[in-house]
Amino acid sequence: MALETDLGWAIRLVSSAFSRAAIESVAGLPGGPRGYLVLVALAGGEPPTQLALAREVSLDRTVMTYLLDDLEAQGLVTRRPDPRDRRARQVLITDTGRTRLDQVRQGLTAAEARVLADLDEQEAGQLRALLSKVAQTAQRESGVPVETDC
Repeated sequence: MALETDLGWAIRLVSSAFSRAAIESVAGLPGGPRGYLVLVALAGGEPPTQLALAREVSLDRTVMTYLLDDLEAQGLVTRRPDPRDRRARQVLITDTGRTRLDQVRQGLTAAEARVLADLDEQEAGQLRALLSKVAQTAQRESGVPVETDC
C-alpha cells in the first residue's frame, strides 16, 4: 500500500493542517477548541445538563466543569438549575456567547477553505458528511469520552 492511500497518514496530515489553520480562530476562547465545541453544541437547541453536554462533546465531566467556569467568567455561557432535576444544572449560551461563536466561525470557515481548497463544493460537502459518520462511529465504539480539538 502506498503512503498516499493510507488512512492513518491522510487523517494525521489533514488534522494537523486544519489545526494549524484553525488555532488562531479559537485562541481567544477559554479552552480554545474545546470551548468552541461547547458553544457549538449549546447554540443548537434545548439547553443540556452539564453531564449531557460533556457526553455530547466527548469531554470528561471534570474537565467540562472547569471549562464552563471559564466560559461563564467571560459571559459566554450561564448555568441554571434543571427544572426537571434541581440537582442537575442546565447550560445556556448567552447573547455574548453567540456573537463570539459567530466571530470564531468566520475564522474557521476561512481555515476550512484553505484546507479544502482542492475540492469543489460538492466534494467538500461529501467529505464533511463522511467524516461526521466516521467520527460518530469512533465515538460510539470508544465507549470512553474522547477529548477532541477543532
